[in-house]
Parts: sequence; structure tokens; C-alpha cells
Amino acid sequence: MKSQDTPFEGGPMDGRVLPVLLGPTGHPPKTYRIPVPDPRGGPPTVLVYRRVPRGHSRRLGLVQGWKYRYDPDDTSGGKLRWPWSKPDATPSGNPDDARG
Repeated sequence: MKSQDTPFEGGPMDGRVLPVLLGPTGHPPKTYRIPVPDPRGGPPTVLVYRRVPRGHSRRLGLVQGWKYRYDPDDTSGGKLRWPWSKPDATPSGNPDDARG
């Protein structure tokens, strides 16, 4: 498997560069989750980072690399989003609650 040194921006991992495994398309994953163990033995805290372009080429505007930016307000919960899935209509995530 190939890996790429990818910088992290913001949050506790700010300024660090980690080797991230690349997928079959040659890109790192869109989200990177880092479980941090609780020192008191509770459930681990999960840090969520989102992939953003590191820069663009001048002429064609192609992405020149990737970096991860800290996302403290992650609402996806690690679930896959399919194009045919219904969007969450309410903050509770249950679209049936939106009907009156």
C-alpha cells in the first residue's frame, strides 16, 4: 500500500505530519478519525479531520496535494452518505419528526 506524508491543521494535531494510506484512486480518505484514549478509562474521544486541498496549480487549477483540517463540529457520526439516502430534516436526525 502506498502512503503519503500529510500535514494536519488545527486542533491537537496542529503542525504534525503523518503518513496516511492512499486509496485505490491515489487520494487519502476524505475524513481521518483519531481515537484518543481517556486517561480515566472512559470511552475514547475521537478527533475528526477533513481533507482539503493544500494548493492549486496556477494554470489549470489542479489540486497539488491534500491536508487535513480539524472539524470539531462533526455531525456525520462516521456513517456513509449515499446519493439516494434521505437527508436529515431535523437536528435529531429523524426526518419523521419534521412532519406535524
